[in-house]
Amino acid sequence: MNTNKKIFSRKSAPERSARMVETIYGCKWSLTVYQLLQHGKNRPGEMVKSVEGLSTKVLNECLRKNVEFGILQKNVYPEVPPRVEYAVTDFGQKFLRILDGLEQLQNELEAGL
Repeated sequence: MNTNKKIFSRKSAPERSARMVETIYGCKWSLTVYQLLQHGKNRPGEMVKSVEGLSTKVLNECLRKNVEFGILQKNVYPEVPPRVEYAVTDFGQKFLRILDGLEQLQNELEAGL
């Protein structure tokens, strides 16, 4: 008689967070956007003017993805002309700490080679 019971089930990758990391790293501008926000550039026009090669269309797509994931918050002000600003959410702060950890891990890997 077999008394060995299986107590562990197959562990899989966290689907949503893994997709989020993949999407953010797959977008070559997301990390630049986070850097811009960190330096007080929170309006799309400022962002485009601050980075060579960044177009309004690509920036808007990048910002949209980040808002959908809950990393960034879009604030629209009822003014003429319209004013839109972006900010990192509380969840986004946690996510950015994870990205910082991945960057540190990469630096350690490179230093060990």
